[in-house]
Amino acid sequence: MFLIVIAFIALVTGFVLQSNERTKTASIIAKVVGVVMLLVGLASSCIVQIEAGQVGVPTLFGKVSGRILNSGLNFVNPFVVVKKFDIRTQNYTMAGQYDEGDRQGEDAMRVLTSDGLELMLDVSVLYRVVPTEAPKILSTIGENYEDVIVRPIARTKIRDNATSYTAIDLYSIKREEYQQKVFSNIEKEFRARGMELEQLLVRNITLPESVKTSIESKIQAEQDAQKMEFVLQKETQEAERKRVEAQGISDYQRIVSQTLNANQLQYEMIKAYKELALSGNGKVIIMGDTKGGVPIILSDK
Repeated sequence: MFLIVIAFIALVTGFVLQSNERTKTASIIAKVVGVVMLLVGLASSCIVQIEAGQVGVPTLFGKVSGRILNSGLNFVNPFVVVKKFDIRTQNYTMAGQYDEGDRQGEDAMRVLTSDGLELMLDVSVLYRVVPTEAPKILSTIGENYEDVIVRPIARTKIRDNATSYTAIDLYSIKREEYQQKVFSNIEKEFRARGMELEQLLVRNITLPESVKTSIESKIQAEQDAQKMEFVLQKETQEAERKRVEAQGISDYQRIVSQTLNANQLQYEMIKAYKELALSGNGKVIIMGDTKGGVPIILSDK
């Protein structure tokens, strides 16, 4: 557009100069320059380059077109103004660190839990603009959708959902559940406005020191209780094993006492003496009176 204005000025100058015989040459030069710049200006105004990861939305005198321009070179009306939208994944972070979030200074989320405690959350919102919804976003929200939609909705849903949980739940066992619940709420709001929520990350939860110590003590006590329950269960199993073993020994002894008689005992005794006599340490073994009244002499000879 700037070149077209310059070309118009050059052409006007050329026509003004042609009225004077002494400036005819300058008039011709001005006209030629004007025509060339007009052609270059029209060409450049009709061609718009859209970078990779972007789409363009044409607007003509404030009216938003329903079509989008994809990456590459696009031919448009020279009077059209193209608004470019980034359709890649964008990260909006709210954090307590001074230079970590999207805003300077401390920007962590402060939320109240169901037990009345205040927590500080570091949160990252990963989202992207749906390419086909770019004209709708431009006409209903504008180019500053991050401050108008992303930040307010994310902060509201994060606060609202925290009131359903206690501090210890958010700090320990229900953090993932809370994160998924907030994701579902934000995702619906974003989708209705032409954006897609890809991921919500609750990166850090900060508690007051006294509360943190209390929660950590409670968690440790629960872990100790679980450990003791395991030990008791193991001891109970060991006691049951010993009871079964004792019952088995008792049953064995009862069966043996009912089935043994004097003859069997004497036979077992003779076998034992014989094995002793045949060993390297025994020579002659004389057994006492047996049932027949005759002593028995065992020897390895």
